[in-house]
Amino acid sequence: MIQAKQDLLRALQESLAELSPGNTLTAAFESPKQAAHGDLACTAAMQLAKPLKKNPRELAQALIDTLNRRAAVQQWVDAMEIAGPGFINLRLKAAAKQAVVGEVLRAAEAFGRQPAHGQKLMVEFVSANPTGPLHVGHARQGALGDSICHLFETQGWDVTREFYYNDAGVQIATLATSTHARIKGLKPGDEQWPANAYNGDYIADVAADFMAQKTIQADDREFTASGDPDDLDNIRQFAVAYLRHEQDLDLQAFGVKFDNYFLESGLYTSGRVEATVAKLVAAGKTYEQDGALWLKTTDDGDDKDRVMKKSDGSYTYFVPDVAYHVTKWERGFTKVINCQGTDHYGTIARVRAGLQGVGHGIPKGYPDYVLNTMVRVVRDGAEVKISKRAGSYVTLRDLIDWTSKDAVRFFLISRKADTEFTFDVDIAVKQNDENPVYYVQYAHARMSKVLRDWSTDRGGDLAALPAADLSLLTAPTEAALMLKLADYPEMLTRAAADLAPHDVAFYLRDVASAFHSYYAAERFLVDANADLTRARLALLAATRQVLRNALALLGVSHPDKM
Repeated sequence: MIQAKQDLLRALQESLAELSPGNTLTAAFESPKQAAHGDLACTAAMQLAKPLKKNPRELAQALIDTLNRRAAVQQWVDAMEIAGPGFINLRLKAAAKQAVVGEVLRAAEAFGRQPAHGQKLMVEFVSANPTGPLHVGHARQGALGDSICHLFETQGWDVTREFYYNDAGVQIATLATSTHARIKGLKPGDEQWPANAYNGDYIADVAADFMAQKTIQADDREFTASGDPDDLDNIRQFAVAYLRHEQDLDLQAFGVKFDNYFLESGLYTSGRVEATVAKLVAAGKTYEQDGALWLKTTDDGDDKDRVMKKSDGSYTYFVPDVAYHVTKWERGFTKVINCQGTDHYGTIARVRAGLQGVGHGIPKGYPDYVLNTMVRVVRDGAEVKISKRAGSYVTLRDLIDWTSKDAVRFFLISRKADTEFTFDVDIAVKQNDENPVYYVQYAHARMSKVLRDWSTDRGGDLAALPAADLSLLTAPTEAALMLKLADYPEMLTRAAADLAPHDVAFYLRDVASAFHSYYAAERFLVDANADLTRARLALLAATRQVLRNALALLGVSHPDKM
């Protein structure tokens, strides 16, 4: 059916050019809201009616007449009808729908993927400061960022995953003083416990391992503790390495791996921050007022200008962000996506304004942002707000321990990033259709069982399924399932373009639903008709393959038994 759609899109584009030479309309089909209305829908007549000053239904009929002369329409379309104010509904021939089964089986893991085009994309996500375990907000960013990477890889991009963190500054100093206090035997609540210190039990673990002079190996560093309780700099470096290692363990448990780690401190030691500020000053993008240096961010859409350098000589927090994104551009990343919390919303205009002023030809709108809200966690019917280990929040590892990696990944990707989300632990561990990840994985396991029973108990040859007689797939539930499989490549393209990995989760549930309806309506191992059995098992094998492909994009497993 993928080939049929491509042929029909070309036929539609040619017909539009014939009806309205020079029009800029892009040929496109939609899925009708109701299956009874047809298999594909076209709104082109309504879009062209106003500029051509014609009645949309009359224009729809003219478009149908033009389409009917195309070989692709004659080959793949059974009927076309005008509906409402000028919709064109197309009913495809059975062969068009059936073709998707062979297309999936031949392509396997590559189904839906576009060829590499050589363009580089960087996705920055999680980017947690090494001051504590990863919390559920970081988990949501991890699920979003990694899934966006997988999506763009299906579209031919060369993707790099990067983790950026602040390894200096006030928070790191607080980490060092918190660990130092634990080393001295203090604990939260004691009179001498430092104000604003980190209160979680993990700080006691850091202190104990420091005094034991342990060596810590993280993805980006290795450090051995001196064990000297008065060496605050050594304590700081050890605590950072310790928590980087802890975060590595969190990410490994979550199935997320980064290609590169970038340290904010490097922007200062390399002189990049000062060089970026100098370029903005030289470009006339700044001015001095009240002893501070200001950036003219209003020139690029901000609601007011912003301070870059305070009167005490220190830089505000968005300045190193500008310098950091200059490095992304210089490293050849023509497209950059940042997955961050909604608290970063105010930074967007400032960073983009700074990038416009440095004179590198960086396009407006660079970088792209996906901002996510925090996650509310409910367990046993009540909200969970703290973790004993973290002291003030629920950690990623808590969620995985309470449920599973698969449940956490699927649930955190199942809503649009900027919508409020409640993670219900009780639903995430249910083994019924209330739990969406179980619902999808159970569909995969069901298909695997049928295929396994046929191949092992009845001597069926799975390798022969691509040669099955697909013309036998005529049941309504079969047609519905095949149409859903055919949507997969376009769904991937749309989801990547819209930075919407939640579309993959929605799609998975739709495919699982179509399969479960098919499973309830038809028998697959039909003893009296071996050809029908092979055809239906070919459809099951294709459906299973698409589920596997889509689940992999979300970092979720596809169990064969449940």
